[in-house]
Amino acid sequence: MARRRQIYEGKAKTLFEGPEPNTIVQYFKDDATAGNGAKSGVIHGKGVLNNCISELLMQRLGELGIKTHFIRRLNMREQLVHAVEIIPLEVVIRNVVAGSLAKRFGLEEGARLPRPLIEFYYKSDALGDPLVSEEHITTFEWACPHDLDEICAQSMRINDYLCGLFAGVGIQLVDFKLEFGRLWEGEEMRIVLADEISPDNCRLWDMRTQEKLDKDRFRRDLGGVEEAYQEVARRLGIMPEGVRPEAAPGQGKRKDKGGN
Repeated sequence: MARRRQIYEGKAKTLFEGPEPNTIVQYFKDDATAGNGAKSGVIHGKGVLNNCISELLMQRLGELGIKTHFIRRLNMREQLVHAVEIIPLEVVIRNVVAGSLAKRFGLEEGARLPRPLIEFYYKSDALGDPLVSEEHITTFEWACPHDLDEICAQSMRINDYLCGLFAGVGIQLVDFKLEFGRLWEGEEMRIVLADEISPDNCRLWDMRTQEKLDKDRFRRDLGGVEEAYQEVARRLGIMPEGVRPEAAPGQGKRKDKGGN
């Protein structure tokens, strides 16, 4: 078997050159980080679960008419995606006060926002992914006003759909992060949803108990990290073969300490 060429390795995924022109193989790792790498560890089976969860959500959004980079899942840890030019922004959609929003404004975590809030962060680990305004984005030419309008419109549609999908299985979508890219087809370019959608980049709370079912369990040393990811997969009906809930040992081992 020919050795694949690695294109990029991030905190949660490794990207390889795809088998078809203008494609990439996205490999989901079990590695977990928080606080821009200040805290790191392993969540056993996370890569398998995130791959399957993201596959389902990307497919559902595609059926809704949202263009994504997803092509197909290759195996339990890999999926084939279109090669896109990533826009260097993290788009965060917030429905409920949590995380940094609560800290920045002294708000009570768990309070529902009167309407969904969209925030933009510049993708830079070295700078700590700073919060930026639309003026920053257009001035530094990370995206033009038309691109931003398209990103915001797609983000709101995605939020509306995912809120309903998760509510149907008893989960509240508190907030989540999206990334977008430019997909070139000849001379034509379109903005498409990229990266992943999983408990790694969503805050998901049980609607009845408010129990956290996402990476906050790792960030805040709450334990039961693997079980939380498995519960999300189970409720979505995609608990993959080979993952045994009873074997999950709890929170993955940490390599060093820190966090936000």
